[in-house]
Amino acid sequence: MTDEVKETFVNASGGRRATGGGSAPPAPPAPPAPAALAAKVRTLAPSMTRSMQRVAEAVAGDPAGCAALTVTGLAELTGTSEATVVRTARLLGYPGYRDLRLALAGLAAQQQSGRAPAITTDIAVDDPIADVVAKLAYDEQQTLADTAAGLDTVQLGAAVAALTAARRTDVYGIGASNLVAQDLTQKMLRIGLIAHAPGDPHLAVTNAVQLRAGDVALAITHSGSTGDVIEPLRVAFERGATTIAITGRPDSPVTQYADHVLTTSTARESELRPAAMSSRTSQLLVVDCLFVGVAQRTYESAAPALAASYEALAHRHGALRAGAGDRRA
Repeated sequence: MTDEVKETFVNASGGRRATGGGSAPPAPPAPPAPAALAAKVRTLAPSMTRSMQRVAEAVAGDPAGCAALTVTGLAELTGTSEATVVRTARLLGYPGYRDLRLALAGLAAQQQSGRAPAITTDIAVDDPIADVVAKLAYDEQQTLADTAAGLDTVQLGAAVAALTAARRTDVYGIGASNLVAQDLTQKMLRIGLIAHAPGDPHLAVTNAVQLRAGDVALAITHSGSTGDVIEPLRVAFERGATTIAITGRPDSPVTQYADHVLTTSTARESELRPAAMSSRTSQLLVVDCLFVGVAQRTYESAAPALAASYEALAHRHGALRAGAGDRRA
C-alpha cells in the first residue's frame, strides 16, 4: 500500500448530528495554519486516545524531525499504526498526513527564525513577585494566542448571527465560568439586548424551559462535562433554541446539544495555578469576540444604547472622583 493510499483510506468523521433532506454536507474547514498546530494539540490531546496522543505530542515536540518522516516512519517512531497517524492528522484539522507534514515544515521554519521563550510558567512557592508577574503574563499571552489560533471563525460568525437575531439569550456557567457568563450578559444588556446568566442551576433549567426557536442558549464549561451546565443547554436544545457551547473539550458531552462549538485553549494546571485561571482568560476572549461581532451587526442601535448607559452613570463616576478629591484635601 502506498503512502498516498494510506493517507486517504480513513474516512473523515461526520458532523456531530446528522442532517436531513439529502442536502450536501458543508465544506470542511480549512486546515489550521502551522502556528496553530501546537495550540490544536494542547486543546485536543485530552480527548484523544493514548496512541493518538503519542502522535500529537511527537509532531508538536519535534515538527522538523516529524516533517521528514513518512506516515510509516512516524507510526514506527511513536509505536502506533499508520491508521492512527492518519486519524490524528484528521483530528488536528488536516485532510491527510501529507497536509500535516507541510504544516510541520512550516512550523519548523517559523521556530528556526526566532528564539524559544526563556520564561517557563511553573510558579514556585518561593518565586519573587516580579517572577510571578512575568510568568503569569507569559502564560496568559500564550493562552490567548492559542485560543485565537484555534478558534473556528465560521462557527464564531454563525454564533454571532444567532445572538444578533435572538429574541433573548440565556448564558449558563458554574463557578468561574459563571463570572464569564455574567460578563457577556452585562455587555449585551448595555447595547439593548435581552440576556440572562442565572447562577442557580435550578433557575437555569426553569429559564431554559421558556426558550423556543429564535432564542439562544449559550453554555460555558471548560471541561464540557459539567452537569449543571449541560442540563439547561439540553432543555433549550429540545425546545428549539439555537445552542452554543464554549468549551476546552470539543468532543465533550456538552457538544451533543450545541449547534455551534467554540473551542478555547487548554493550559497545563499547576499547584498554584488551577485550570480555572487559564480557562477564564480564554473564555473571556471568546465572549469578547461574540460581543464585538454582535455590536458590529447592531451598530445603529448599539451605539446609542452604549452612549445612554455611559451618560446614565456619568454622575456616579463624577461623584466618586469628587469624593476622592475631598479625602486628599
